[in-house]
Amino acid sequence: MLAYHEHNQPVEFRSALIVDDHPLFCDALCMTLQAVSSIRSIHTVNSLQDALDIIIEHDSPDLIVLDLNLPDVQGLDGLLRLRNTTRSPIVVISSMADNRIISSVIHTGASGFIPKHSNRSIFQKAIETLAEGKKFIPAGYVLLENSPALSEDETIKRMASLTNQQGRILQLICEGKLNKQIAFDLSIAETTVKAHVTAIMRKLGVQSRTQAVLMAKKTSFGHVSDEGESPAQGL
Repeated sequence: MLAYHEHNQPVEFRSALIVDDHPLFCDALCMTLQAVSSIRSIHTVNSLQDALDIIIEHDSPDLIVLDLNLPDVQGLDGLLRLRNTTRSPIVVISSMADNRIISSVIHTGASGFIPKHSNRSIFQKAIETLAEGKKFIPAGYVLLENSPALSEDETIKRMASLTNQQGRILQLICEGKLNKQIAFDLSIAETTVKAHVTAIMRKLGVQSRTQAVLMAKKTSFGHVSDEGESPAQGL
């Protein structure tokens, strides 16, 4: 289990869960974690659902290492779902490293971000920083301020700008469905779904599906009326 800080003493990580669908990278990461820390017990899974199952059925590990690009989630959805499931620190590792992505990851609840191309010394520094109860941001990057919350009226106004079809798609995104599943449910092409998702994020003024979900939940966004348009209309 996670050891909490007492009298400002750093914790000692002994167990970790790696969530990544690249076996060779998982092997390399296991060796790296064992080389730079006291972590000895490491489990690896290749999907978010497997990670959630382990956390729910067993004790949470001391540390979770998460790749953003998983087969069963998109964007920050996986991080958000993990954050709602465990109190253990989550470190995101991704090849997509820029200030905007890193800042979004931290503001969504991650304890740190490590670019995938980092060497062992960066991993060691990250674990030492987390052990002190601090957030880890790699050198050369800065944490951008979180966007100010919109007023309720402005949020509702943006939601109301969505077409019926976009409203249906947003509802399915809120249910955790991927573009391929949404395309099947609505009997439309996956490329059409992608175009709608892009339009939805533009209308809502958000940068990710996760932010769109959070905005929808803020307004208690419900199912769009089934009356009127058929799923094939409004494309």
